[in-house]
Amino acid sequence: MEKKMLTLEAFEEASEVVKRVTLETKLVYSDYLSSQTGNKVYLKPENMQFTGAYKVRGAYYKMSTLTDEERQKGLITASAGNHAQGVAYAAKCYGAKATIVMPTTTPLMKVTRTKSYGAQVVLHGDVYDEACAHAYELAEQNGYTFIHPFDDEAVATGQGTIAMEIFKELPLVDIILVPIGGGGLATGVSTLAKLLNPKIRVIGVEPAGANCMQESVRKGKVTTLKGVNTIADGTAVKTPGEKIFPYIQKNLDDIITVEDKELVVSFLDMVENHKMVVENSGLLTVAALKHLDVKNKKIVSILSGGNMDIITMSSVVQQGLIFRDRIFTVSVLLPDKPGELSRVAAVIAKESGNVIKLEHNQFVSTNRSAAVELRITLEAFGTEHKQQIIAALEQEKYQPKLVATSI
Repeated sequence: MEKKMLTLEAFEEASEVVKRVTLETKLVYSDYLSSQTGNKVYLKPENMQFTGAYKVRGAYYKMSTLTDEERQKGLITASAGNHAQGVAYAAKCYGAKATIVMPTTTPLMKVTRTKSYGAQVVLHGDVYDEACAHAYELAEQNGYTFIHPFDDEAVATGQGTIAMEIFKELPLVDIILVPIGGGGLATGVSTLAKLLNPKIRVIGVEPAGANCMQESVRKGKVTTLKGVNTIADGTAVKTPGEKIFPYIQKNLDDIITVEDKELVVSFLDMVENHKMVVENSGLLTVAALKHLDVKNKKIVSILSGGNMDIITMSSVVQQGLIFRDRIFTVSVLLPDKPGELSRVAAVIAKESGNVIKLEHNQFVSTNRSAAVELRITLEAFGTEHKQQIIAALEQEKYQPKLVATSI
């Protein structure tokens, strides 16, 4: 007889099983986020997990519930990256063959990592949903055992082991913030949390450009979005899980959405204040802290993963600095005569601005003696310092204009 999932007994079993393949990700108290929000904020750093994300939990537990015959047929899944690595690693542990279908837009680092665990990778479709449809086709053609990344009760039970660990460390937790893509993690965490303490609040967080679960809960049925548009590739899902949806309806207290811009500045917060690299989907719960209208609560933000490729990382850092007014560009018009450049530099130096880049355009006007354009890209401490530098330039009659920054 098949074991019933998402029960206290199943969660307890899963917690023991996943210990074979997980690292201990102890809660990290955040002084910075606590002071920003007026709450006691703790981070559950699953970005520090062995495969760089929590997904190995659900994949490995699901595999433990399969028969030897089901494993030997070969395993297949679809994933934008983290579940792929979880299944690939779990399959390697069991000596089983794994095929992973990933969207063509998946960052190269995630593809390379998945292959490094011995899995065969097939790139198909622009988004997860297209990759998933292709994986089902391959499963039927080849007789593979399909492991769904989120719409599976055993997978969700494995993911819920995170809540067990949170409660062991912080029994009096008030609120758990959990990222939502398809809903597997939110299902496991919210279901176990309510079993352990019905008074706890579990809040899901989605990107504003991929809020499939929010729309589904609002309409009371699983709903497919027309499209998704977010930098949080791990949660860029158009259709949430059908099997797990009733658990979400019952156990999730609310869903918050955050804009991509908020994720960008949250990345800076994590790197600068906690020395941690967290991928955009994992930052959802950090960005959501500012949306909560509560004070003096014990809040846990689950950082679901840290698998971000270097190119994305550099782009996010640059955007974050611009959003925070730590880098900005001004255009000033100068008479074309010796000494003008040093005069501008002296004004900026006096205000402790740091020049990163200069562009000198002598052809901005046909009358060069009237004006040449100087574009200055500067580093500042933040908005107040930026305004201070601009005010100093205005005082010297340079009429500075802010322009789009490109580094």
